[in-house]
Amino acid sequence: MAENLVARMVSSNAAEGILLGLAAGDALGRPLEFKSGDEIDRQYGTVTEMLANGSHGKSAGTVTDDTEMALCIARSLVENERFDGQDIANRFLEWFETDPFDIGLMTADALREYSHGTDWRSAGQEVWQHRSEGSNAGNGSVMRCSPNAIAFADDPDTLQRVSKQSSAITHYDPRCQYGCAILNATIAGYLRGEEDPLADALAQVDEDAPDELVESLRLVPDLIDDSDLETSGYVVHTLQTALYDALAADSAEEAIVSAVNRGGDSDTIGAVAGAVAGARFGKESLPNRWLEQLESREDLSLLGRTLASKDIDASV
Repeated sequence: MAENLVARMVSSNAAEGILLGLAAGDALGRPLEFKSGDEIDRQYGTVTEMLANGSHGKSAGTVTDDTEMALCIARSLVENERFDGQDIANRFLEWFETDPFDIGLMTADALREYSHGTDWRSAGQEVWQHRSEGSNAGNGSVMRCSPNAIAFADDPDTLQRVSKQSSAITHYDPRCQYGCAILNATIAGYLRGEEDPLADALAQVDEDAPDELVESLRLVPDLIDDSDLETSGYVVHTLQTALYDALAADSAEEAIVSAVNRGGDSDTIGAVAGAVAGARFGKESLPNRWLEQLESREDLSLLGRTLASKDIDASV
C-alpha cells in the first residue's frame, strides 16, 4: 500500500483556510438565504458581520448543511486515511437522521434511497434518473467537496476520480460530478502554487466535461460582467458566481462578503467562494471576528491541519 500514499506538500495555513473559509461563507450567508440582493441591502445594508436569526432563525455563526456535510467528508478521510465512499454515505445518513434544519431536496432523496438499501454508488443515480431537467443538477455536492482537494492535492488524477465519486453519492448529474472535479482541481492548484488554477482545472476535463459547465467557467473572472452573475441553486450558476468572487477579490473576506450579499442561495455561494478564497489567501485572510463566532471552528482547523499533513491512500 505504501506506493499508493500521496506525499504531503500542502500548507497547513491554506488547508485551514479552505475549511474555515467554507464555513465562514456558509455562516455569513445563512441568514440571507432566499433573499434578493436588493432585499438584503434594504434590510441590512452590506452584510459584513455574522448575523443571528434571518432565514433559518439561528444564532450568529451557525453553519448549515454545506459545512456539516464537508465535515463528514473530512472526518472520513482523516479516520480512514483514504477515500471511502460507503463510509462517507454512512456519515451523511447518520447526519440526515438528526433532522438537520437545512438540507437540499436531492440530497434528502438520495439519502432516503441509500437508507432503503441501494448501494452508495447507485443511490444518487437512482434519484437523478427520475428528476426532470431544471431540478436534477443542484449545488449540493460542490458545496461540500473541498476536503478532497486537500487530501489529494498532489495527485490530480485521483482527485478527479474521488471528486466525481463523492458527488455521485447524492448528485449524479455530470454537471455536478465535473463541477466538483473542476472546483477541487482549482483549489488544489492554489495549494500547489499554480499561476492560473482555474484554467488548468478546465484543461484537465475539457474533453469530457459538459460544454455548458466548461464554457461558463471559461468566462471567469475577466470575460463576464458582475451584473450577469446568477445566484440560483443550479450548479453551473453557483460555480460561476462563487469562482468569480473568489478570483476577483483581494482577500478572502472581500470574496465572501461579495458572494453572500448577492442573495439567492447565499450560504452555498458563500461557502464555495470561501473555500477557494481560503486556498488562495490562507487562514489569516479570514477576520478573527468571524472565526470567534464560527460554529465548529476548532474541528475545522484541526481537520484542515491533519489533512494537510496526513498521508492519504490514493487507491480508489
